[in-house]
Amino acid sequence: MFTGIVQGIAPIIDITERANFRTHVMKFTPEMLVGLETGASVAHNGCCLTVTKIDGEKVSFDLIKETLRLTNLGALKEGDVVNIERAAKYGDEIGGHIVSGHIVTTAEISKIFTSEDNHQIWLSIYDKSLMKYILHKGFVAIDGISLTVGDVINNRFCVHLIPETLARTTLGKKRLGDKINIEIDPQTQAIVDTVERVLQQKEQAKISQQGNASADMPEHEE
Repeated sequence: MFTGIVQGIAPIIDITERANFRTHVMKFTPEMLVGLETGASVAHNGCCLTVTKIDGEKVSFDLIKETLRLTNLGALKEGDVVNIERAAKYGDEIGGHIVSGHIVTTAEISKIFTSEDNHQIWLSIYDKSLMKYILHKGFVAIDGISLTVGDVINNRFCVHLIPETLARTTLGKKRLGDKINIEIDPQTQAIVDTVERVLQQKEQAKISQQGNASADMPEHEE
């Protein structure tokens, strides 16, 4: 479990590629290494990965086929930096919202508006069926960052970033066309799916009742 509050950024210093499989090695700061053990969960751009090896400041992670398919991690190169969050512990402050680290799709940055103290990013979701879970003033995790959804138009939505977020994460260096990991809020998804299921059941019951009523009507005799 994560909170969507990025704790820092870390560079990829080595990548080993195999068929539908990748191992990347990252350089962690001393603060990020405290208490870290093999088997621990660490979010990379919001994607939960498992520590496979620790060699001083070098920390290794494996990425399987599904991770490479669903996230932007497979496109990263040596020298690229990644948003990092260690797994939350019981008693930690939840400054963002509950995040599982399970990326459901990616989005493309379609517009960027910048002023002196404001930074607005518009994103276009690749899987349009997921837009029903992106609600105005709802939660979404973007590259592991817990953010509030701004305007929503068709398959696009925007987020507003404060200077602190731009300084502490990779979003300040993103450009048009860049691919961003998206995790929708699980509570929002549960509510939307439940409402849809209840409405569908009511509609089916209504159709069934109408069918029974028609069957019970006496036939007209000449």
